[in-house]
Amino acid sequence: MSLIFLDTETTDCDANARLIQLAYKHMPGGTVVNEYFKPPVPISFGAMATHHVTNEMAADKPMFEGSRHQNTLRELLKTSAVVAHNAPFDIMILKNDGLEVQEYIDTLRIARHILDSEQYALQYLRYSLNLGVQGVAHDALGDIMVLEALFEYLKMHIAEKFSLGSEQEILEKMFELTQMPVLLQSFTFGKYKGKTFEEVADIDQNYLQWLYGSETMKPEHDQNEDLVWTLKTHIT
Repeated sequence: MSLIFLDTETTDCDANARLIQLAYKHMPGGTVVNEYFKPPVPISFGAMATHHVTNEMAADKPMFEGSRHQNTLRELLKTSAVVAHNAPFDIMILKNDGLEVQEYIDTLRIARHILDSEQYALQYLRYSLNLGVQGVAHDALGDIMVLEALFEYLKMHIAEKFSLGSEQEILEKMFELTQMPVLLQSFTFGKYKGKTFEEVADIDQNYLQWLYGSETMKPEHDQNEDLVWTLKTHIT
């Protein structure tokens, strides 16, 4: 199966965000694309503070819509699976810019399933796992270098954890884990921070029900799927 290791930098982090930088590596073959584009909406200050791309820097770049890069990626997506960290966000961005992803592997979801870590952000895992990648953080090209190293690390652990031998078996397990919500263990926020969901379920069902209602009232893009799944599991 062909894989596309992909990352985007965007105008914002909301549901209307648009593409300003696209980087991907198509495997097998290793073809790398790294391009900047002029977005149809302004770049937010919050986004600038993360990736340091300003409206002035993007002003003379080509539009992504109708570009050869859009057309090339559209064709690749017909026969390739996207690999991304927090893949639903990148998939949303591609959709906003006219592209549909058929299959994907989310290294963030998989890492939450099989790694014991205080944090799961891509750059945190880069250093905590000693992935040994040299690349600029919050730059799409630098991030796909880290992404590919993390992907290989996760493959190794999946093979060991589930006693899998073939590449196909490992990839199938990665697809499976990508679609499985993670059952969270402890609260990392709020008045019950540090307590397990099981403990809170025994003493305050009303709080769990309130939190579930609050989370599911958000737009789907903003909902924490793992939190919703965990709350549903513990609400009686």
